[in-house]
Amino acid sequence: MNKRIATFLIIFLTICLVVLASTNFFVKEKNPKINKVTGIVLNKEKEKLTVKTDDNMVYTFNSDSDLSIGDSVLIEYTGLLSNDSVVNCILSEEEKDENGIFLSWKDDGIFKDYYILAKNKLDELSMDEKIGQLLLVKYPSNGKDVLKEKQFSGYIFYENDFKDKTKEEVISMISSLNEIAKIPLLIAVDEEGGDVVRVSSNKKLRNESFLSPSELYKDGGFSAIEKDTVDKSNFLKELGINLNLAPVIDVANSDEDYIYERTLKENTEKTSEYAKRVISASKNTGVSYTLKHFPGYGDNEDTHNSKSIDERSLQLIKEKDLPPFVEGIKAGAEAILVNHNVVKNIDEDNSASLSSNIHEMLRDDLEFTGVIITDDMDMEAVSDVENSIVKALIAGNDLVIVGDYDKALKEIKEGIENNILSENLIDKLAFRVLAWKYYKGLLFEVHK
Repeated sequence: MNKRIATFLIIFLTICLVVLASTNFFVKEKNPKINKVTGIVLNKEKEKLTVKTDDNMVYTFNSDSDLSIGDSVLIEYTGLLSNDSVVNCILSEEEKDENGIFLSWKDDGIFKDYYILAKNKLDELSMDEKIGQLLLVKYPSNGKDVLKEKQFSGYIFYENDFKDKTKEEVISMISSLNEIAKIPLLIAVDEEGGDVVRVSSNKKLRNESFLSPSELYKDGGFSAIEKDTVDKSNFLKELGINLNLAPVIDVANSDEDYIYERTLKENTEKTSEYAKRVISASKNTGVSYTLKHFPGYGDNEDTHNSKSIDERSLQLIKEKDLPPFVEGIKAGAEAILVNHNVVKNIDEDNSASLSSNIHEMLRDDLEFTGVIITDDMDMEAVSDVENSIVKALIAGNDLVIVGDYDKALKEIKEGIENNILSENLIDKLAFRVLAWKYYKGLLFEVHK
């Protein structure tokens, strides 16, 4: 009798456990656990949304939301995150610090001491003025009149803009622009030395043009490079120029390479030292220098005149081309200019200047926190790309070099209206540019 009861109880308990387990299973299937993750919208194409989560993973899934590129989002999903598991993707309320600065904007970077000032200044600007801070415009003949209507971040000047002008005339030209600008201007030139001398080619401004980096190095080594950097900075600053789009730190060892004559004409190790010496020597001169052309020009074609495909392996680029940028960043580089080559083994679909992969390498792998600038967007390699200015901002550039400023402004505004660009992204980019201007001493409010 006892055995029968025991057997019955065992069978009964077993059935109960099976039923309970089955019930739990179906309940879970019916009400699965909702997981949550936050991220940034990287791309939006028709009903496809690409999001980079806070752990640097990138996902693409179906979404018919009104989200824009650059928006911070909250993704709700079940199981493992995939297209089929996403329950909801909504705009998230980003956390801010006590000064109203989004935590995602803060990076303990080179301009960190000026973030409060930059945020306060940003809050004073209209959306049009914020957009203007993202454009480095090629100086038009009616530059003063244009600036009265459109407040750009700065002007870039070329050789013809200085032709036959005296020192006094150049100083007057530049100072008159800053009298109009609501935010002090970046005044930029390419004064590399050698073949590219926008200012010193004018004998009224300097008796001799600046020598190329290879000539300087051959004659006096890195000491000559450092002295030249200081001399060049003093020369430019006296005229009112505060940004030099140099040095060229591409590594090219063959005289058949397009970029060769503009380089140090030395190996990676010496070019890395060159980058470090120029950036270090330029500090406290009042002129910022720009490392170019990221991620390295290599042996590729001239992108002024045609498209160029960089076929080199990622490993070769990392070993040969990136070290000079790494050393320049360590020395305190404030700006880096990105080239228009299509680097096939990093992003085969976009030029480097329009590639989020390239910019993520610069931000995440090289830990660069300064300002990223495109090469000239009028160059042949990108001139026929639709919505190229919007794509440049989406990719991660803070400043875009343009000639047709009306087209650029229209494109950006339409991007915002069509939910391709978010106002938050515009704010974030303008915030970094403003922080740079405070760092440079162009804005002088007392830091409270």
